[in-house]
Amino acid sequence: MSAAIASPAINTFGLEQAQADRSKLNKLGNAKDDPRKTAQEFEAFFLSQMFEVMSAGVKTDGPMGGGQAEGKWRSFLNDEYGKTMSKGRGIGIANMVYDQMIKMQEAQP
Repeated sequence: MSAAIASPAINTFGLEQAQADRSKLNKLGNAKDDPRKTAQEFEAFFLSQMFEVMSAGVKTDGPMGGGQAEGKWRSFLNDEYGKTMSKGRGIGIANMVYDQMIKMQEAQP
């Protein structure tokens, strides 16, 4: 087990965040959505989760840093980072997911 996974900051991320993540995933793939939009939302979700893990070990100090509220607001910031990156060129996950979605739809009778 790596030090990053065992760190207390990530372990306190906990059940509350996992439930929120499940809720976000359930909203993805809505039948009314365009497949390309759904793929882009999946990439945004993936990127926001990566930013959560990356920022979990970052400690903030000083007159404006720290506290419980910062953890909540950082989560919102990470979500926006993911959305912004996926709306641009992204990292290619949306294109791969979209291609697979189309292949699966074509394979259905």
